[in-house]
Amino acid sequence: MILKFFEIHQGASIASHIVLHEKWEDVRIHRLRVFHLRFQERIAMSSVNSSHLRFVLFATAVTAIGGFLFGYDTAVINGANSYLKVHMNLSPTQEGTASASAILGCIPGAMFAGFLSDRYGRKKLLFVCAFLYAISGFLSAIPNTFWQFLAARFISGLGIGASSMICPVYIAEISPEKWRGRLGSLFQLGIVTGIFLTLWINKFIQGMGDDAWNTSMGWRWMLGMEVVPAIGFIALLFTVPESPRWLMQKGREEEAKGILEKVGGTEHAVRELSSIRAAIGQEEGRFSELFSHTYFRPLLIAVLLMAFSQFCGINAIIYYSTKIFESAGAVKNAAFTSTVWVGLINLLFTFVAIAFVDKLGRKPLLLIGTFIQTLALGMIGWMFHTGQTGISLLICVVVFIAAFAMSMGPISWILCSEIFPNKVRGRAMSVATFTIWVSCYIVAQTFPMLIENPSIGPAMIFGIYGAISLLSFIFILSIVPETKGRTLEEIEASWKVPSR
Repeated sequence: MILKFFEIHQGASIASHIVLHEKWEDVRIHRLRVFHLRFQERIAMSSVNSSHLRFVLFATAVTAIGGFLFGYDTAVINGANSYLKVHMNLSPTQEGTASASAILGCIPGAMFAGFLSDRYGRKKLLFVCAFLYAISGFLSAIPNTFWQFLAARFISGLGIGASSMICPVYIAEISPEKWRGRLGSLFQLGIVTGIFLTLWINKFIQGMGDDAWNTSMGWRWMLGMEVVPAIGFIALLFTVPESPRWLMQKGREEEAKGILEKVGGTEHAVRELSSIRAAIGQEEGRFSELFSHTYFRPLLIAVLLMAFSQFCGINAIIYYSTKIFESAGAVKNAAFTSTVWVGLINLLFTFVAIAFVDKLGRKPLLLIGTFIQTLALGMIGWMFHTGQTGISLLICVVVFIAAFAMSMGPISWILCSEIFPNKVRGRAMSVATFTIWVSCYIVAQTFPMLIENPSIGPAMIFGIYGAISLLSFIFILSIVPETKGRTLEEIEASWKVPSR
């Protein structure tokens, strides 16, 4: 009986064990299936996200070519101006005018581009900029008189002014908020890449002949090479879409939806369309609204930020670094080499901004950068005052460039393209870029005269630039908000909440 019971019990246990084992196998198989399905979903989502990122990255990279041409045009005069001065027998005032002539075109270019882009679209204005760059590059290489040269550079300035307004706006309007800071930094990356490569091009062309050849022909090749990237920009613009926010403002919702789906998928498109539609419904879209109580603070931030970014002296170095190093005792070839180092550091430290602008935020980078700028400029002024030159001066200039490249350089453009309402963003950016180019013109026009004035000289100039950098640090700490991780519509709504 006991044996029988044991056999029955043992059989039941074995049967139960088999059932439990089968159930466990079923659970394992189910879990494996769930894991496999989730893995496939993740791969599919990753593929979708990758396709969205590729689409946005391509569109913003093409737009950043406008920044590259901006940088080329900004830096090319650095190598050309010393030979142009001899070729055309220019006075210090005329030399300043030659360097600043493009900036004179930037001012109307920036002012009218906002109105035109709000009316005709961002993409059409990018085409106009590309054609202006190409025409200017050709005409700048063939002038016979000083006035012909000024006219050619003025045309270039129209392109720079317009692209400096439209490129950051286009990138901000097409980028999702989680990528907007890094993608917005591509415009500044384009600028510094253009500056860096142009300095190398200038150095290469300078090495093709002696001073006599460079005085008669070399500077023409430096300026004329701009035609090549300008033609490439024109060709690539055919492949990028219009700004979805501009399309929504014009009632072309289906086109905007299609672009937003490519940017971030269906859910992103629905969410963005809803936000844009609500924001447009609340706006009157008048230029005068910029000066209302609601938007006075963003306007003040944009204007002062752009002014500070120029009066710290960045373009005195970008335009005249060769002249600065020559005034410190360097021979022309060594001055060119030092200038190339400036361009390299400017390029490399822009990647710091790209890496941290969406992680650390806009404001912390601005504070770090302007603090280091203040110290570096103070040291440069002190070195000129005490007669110290050579590698120590180059290091201080490079530190200043690095600080600017990781903060004020890219982030000023990003912030200004983010803080204004959709319907007047183009016109608002025109005010900001008008400010930057008026400030830039003042710096570029006055620097050659001030550095050669024995009662002023480089020591006092860089001391003033350092004081302005300190003021910009205080301004950013006190007034500038953080915009990291917020949609353009959320930033816009924040201005309607009374500040404490």
